[in-house]
Amino acid sequence: MTQVSRSRTGVSGARVCTIVGFVFAALAILFFPPLFALVAVVLGAVGGYLGDRPLGWYAAAAGVAGGVLGLILAAVVLNAA
Repeated sequence: MTQVSRSRTGVSGARVCTIVGFVFAALAILFFPPLFALVAVVLGAVGGYLGDRPLGWYAAAAGVAGGVLGLILAAVVLNAA
């Protein structure tokens, strides 16, 4: 029997943190902005610190932007009612 070698896809933990950070930044716009924005900023910073630069830092910035947009959207919706 021969052993089949499988190559890894090359996805690092830093890239996973960055991608999940972007997902939480998008969720922060619609659902509980303070919590999801904070998680997005932390995951983006961890991704950037671990080596996925500059995309990790972009995810952290997207978390801040998502949180701000989410709070503005919540204020508009609540004041319109």
